[in-house]
Amino acid sequence: MKKHIKHHGITVAVVLGVLAIGAGAFVYSGVYNIGADDHHTKPVFALLQTLRERSIQARSADLKVPDLNDPQLILKGAGQYAAMCTQCHLTPAMKDSELRPGLYPQPPNLSQVRVDPKEAFWVIKHGIKMSAMPAWGASHDDPTIWSMVAFLQKLPDMTAAQYKDIVAKAPPDDDMDMDGGDGGHSHTHGDAAQAMPAMAMPDEHSHADAHDHDQGAKGPAAEAPISLEGLRAGAAPGAEAVARRFHEALQRGDREAVLAVLAPDVSIREGSETQTRDAYAGGHLDADIAFLKQAKVTSGAFGSMAMGDTAMVGSETTIAGTAKGKPLTVRSREMLTLRQHDGAWQITAVQWQSAPVEGDSR
Repeated sequence: MKKHIKHHGITVAVVLGVLAIGAGAFVYSGVYNIGADDHHTKPVFALLQTLRERSIQARSADLKVPDLNDPQLILKGAGQYAAMCTQCHLTPAMKDSELRPGLYPQPPNLSQVRVDPKEAFWVIKHGIKMSAMPAWGASHDDPTIWSMVAFLQKLPDMTAAQYKDIVAKAPPDDDMDMDGGDGGHSHTHGDAAQAMPAMAMPDEHSHADAHDHDQGAKGPAAEAPISLEGLRAGAAPGAEAVARRFHEALQRGDREAVLAVLAPDVSIREGSETQTRDAYAGGHLDADIAFLKQAKVTSGAFGSMAMGDTAMVGSETTIAGTAKGKPLTVRSREMLTLRQHDGAWQITAVQWQSAPVEGDSR
């Protein structure tokens, strides 16, 4: 029995040795054509494809996905995509590129297919060996890569005109302009008479934070100012109409109308606090209505941007009223994110920021 097992062991070793020698001879002979224009056989291609897909899935499964509906994240990603990705992955206006036909395997046309966010992040960051996909993580940080992932979720729904519009508004490879200066308003005023105001009940914490920041006090990192850069009046008329209904309902104190335009999963951020729809309905909504009923609202910048089935509408207002028995004038900015479903727009995110106007002597 032992002799029989030993004999089989020797046979296996010899076979493996012959296979190794044969494989080495095959590799060193140069007989295999490594050229990209000579494609793999179907079995080899299927093996490599399965290896690639399983490797990506295994390594991306535990990634935590941020909020990919953040308009500023999507806008930044548009610029990144335009700068780095179009020659391989195309745009809604491109059928092909000079580079793409010579690539093997052929990169997916990302203007036509929707990718899994976790897998897309991993591939963009780490690249794929023996392909034309580079590891962008060597030169770009994670937030920038997530911005590209956010944009990719919207790209398949964009027309060529929408793609061109959003890319024109996004810096190609720089951080977004978040300084909130007047330069960001040059395209947003449009018909100021029709622009409804951004509504935000003054938040004591946000005012205190702003004061501390001015005095150089140390504390939690300040929230980036809402930027209206790239928004244009009339760019997303359906979304703008819903935004106006939201503003009008707040001003006249119509709770049902306010809640009707808020999606069930809406996120509402006022100052340093983020609330759900139910939490807002049970708390700050009444305070906002009460403040606005006795306030004078002056409209400022108002504009929108369409991104497939998503749009963002931003506005700025000056609100003069009374808080806790004292006169108060605040400048408020609002950014609404809206999603279209079955032809109807709903608000999925609300961000409000307000700060007291210097020199208010009322």
